[in-house]
Amino acid sequence: MQGSSEGGALFSVVWGVLATGFGVIVAADIRGAAGRLLTFSQRSVLFGATRRTPVRPGFFRAVAAVFALLGPVMLVTGVRELAQGDGAVTAGFPPIPLPIAGGMALFTAVAFWQLWRRDGMLRQEWARGAVVERSAAGVLTASLAGFVAALALGGPVFAMGAWLVGGLAGLVLLLGGSRTAPPGRSGGDGR
Repeated sequence: MQGSSEGGALFSVVWGVLATGFGVIVAADIRGAAGRLLTFSQRSVLFGATRRTPVRPGFFRAVAAVFALLGPVMLVTGVRELAQGDGAVTAGFPPIPLPIAGGMALFTAVAFWQLWRRDGMLRQEWARGAVVERSAAGVLTASLAGFVAALALGGPVFAMGAWLVGGLAGLVLLLGGSRTAPPGRSGGDGR
């Protein structure tokens, strides 16, 4: 069971890094990240429904504050657990049955379609034309494919690595807002 506990430690480290980054960025509303998160969530409604949520950026900031507080705890816990073990994850994931692997592939295909459709989140970020946003969108897409492939093939280190890289690319997209007001707003402080 040592390999599975180390897999849990690696999960805690990755979760802690991403939760801390997400929590601090959104709770502090760095460069308007809470508003961009709200926009991303509204763009990501399944199958292009035009439903608007009654949630405001302040709600995202409050939830992100919880992540900002819990993230470092998980990070320290995971690092401590990795330090107590031999530091390497030796056991892979159990084999995934073919129907579940097919379902994961189908889910990934639908996610790609949602993200890259004409009004999808990543397509709009790509259309902004900045090198950073395009790079982050590409890395996020590749990491999603890599994460699913690593899960299907049973590689926990590669799955956690893809998750970490994809999460960091998502944080770059959160921070990638222009310093001008988002479309539909007049003026703004451009954080």
